[in-house]
Amino acid sequence: MTDFMEQLNFNADGLIPAIAQQWDSGEVLMMAWMSKETLLKSLEQKRAIYYSRSRQSEWRKGDSSGHIQKLKGIRADCDTDCILLLVDQVGAACHKNTRSCFTKKISETGITNNEETAYPNLFIKNNE
Repeated sequence: MTDFMEQLNFNADGLIPAIAQQWDSGEVLMMAWMSKETLLKSLEQKRAIYYSRSRQSEWRKGDSSGHIQKLKGIRADCDTDCILLLVDQVGAACHKNTRSCFTKKISETGITNNEETAYPNLFIKNNE
């Protein structure tokens, strides 16, 4: 069952970036890192479990906040060096208590906070 692990390209630290996306709406929620162990546990438990680089340990998303991510599926990119977790997000995905971590809009004039940027298909305006 774990033969697929050999096909994934983990970095020198044994980690792979994982993008969490709301499975039904396509909303991009967050990015975190996974190890082989946390990826396997996520598959077994049907819940997103990441690797915290700052704590150097497993991080079970939502254990303290209740904002868990129920795992619906996993995809790999074309180079197999990044994975996409299709999740059902309960509550906020971001540690700043926002639905998505991607709330900063970058333009030629700078970076602005704008929660709408997490929902690009819902808020597309002319000339953007």
